[in-house]
Amino acid sequence: MFFRIVHAPIFLCFFASDRRHMKDPTGNWIAEPPSYEPIVAEGEGAFLRIKKQKRMGLPNASEDLSSEMEVDAFRRLFPLRYFERHLTESIRPDARPLRKARDTTIALGAVASADGSALAKIGSTTMLAAIKMEVMTPSLESPDEGCIAIDFHMPPICSPIVRPGRPAEAAPVLSKQLSDTITRHVNFVLHSGMINLKELSLVSGKAAWMAYLDIYCLDADGALFDAALLSAVAAFSHLQIPVVSLDYDGKIVIMSEEQKEENSETKPVNKEKRKLTLSTIPFSLTCILHKSYILADPTAEEESIMETLVTVVLDSSGQLVSLYKPGGSVLVYTSAVQDCVALTRQRVKELQNILDDAISGMEID
Repeated sequence: MFFRIVHAPIFLCFFASDRRHMKDPTGNWIAEPPSYEPIVAEGEGAFLRIKKQKRMGLPNASEDLSSEMEVDAFRRLFPLRYFERHLTESIRPDARPLRKARDTTIALGAVASADGSALAKIGSTTMLAAIKMEVMTPSLESPDEGCIAIDFHMPPICSPIVRPGRPAEAAPVLSKQLSDTITRHVNFVLHSGMINLKELSLVSGKAAWMAYLDIYCLDADGALFDAALLSAVAAFSHLQIPVVSLDYDGKIVIMSEEQKEENSETKPVNKEKRKLTLSTIPFSLTCILHKSYILADPTAEEESIMETLVTVVLDSSGQLVSLYKPGGSVLVYTSAVQDCVALTRQRVKELQNILDDAISGMEID
């Protein structure tokens, strides 16, 4: 016979008995049961008691500090079981339905020193995008086109898992994903995509605009790509291309408003600031696949527990731009992909309205 010593708190959290081993097949006691109550795992027992109290219409158990601590312990010790209990009720811990995205806001012009900027929030996930325009010499292959350079940053303040002095593992992946989405969308459908690179040309073969887009993650609470892409799109919507002129040597000079009024001897290339023409704009929605459930717009906690993610990118006309599935244990069937695309189509309409409202508010101001 072997015995194992178990620390008491671990025993109370993990081990339980409903005494079914003391009953016969008909449910009668084989022997007289002990007088004390059965051993119940603290976390699971707390969850069941609270659930029962809610169904019976008893006072909310969360008002009791001890109950709150028990639920929190169960959530930390059994995170997957905690979430699965909610999934069976078609609800999530933050009270959202499974297929509902979090509240989303966009603020244009968040960085005064940038040529275009935006702050986008999806729930707690917060992204700041800023665009700086610089004049470059275009390539020989595309003498009448400009370029877009995209970089994604995750400073330590955005998440506890990002350590100072160490680059976040997700940053280069998201940077590449954003670059592929935006530049492929530009290049694949040149005349009906988000940006026509020919609009960035100044003097064919001599000068064109290079748009440097930097996206900073201020709070990483899930669905990072969705928020980053939204902030990038909003920043391009806010972008105003600076005024430039040709000097005596034939070089392009960026003119401020004061310089434009004072210096009348230079030859203007464009006489006033202008905006880019954005036609079909890409939006995305990330979903979690877990068993037969689909959860839209996951939080960081949900992403860490249920690892199978699918990100669908559609443009504002409803056309598929890209679909990402970075691994995961759940196989993606056609029906699940179709459901994710349908959810993304609904989300695209919501995001387009939010962006339109932000632009309208900016014009009024």
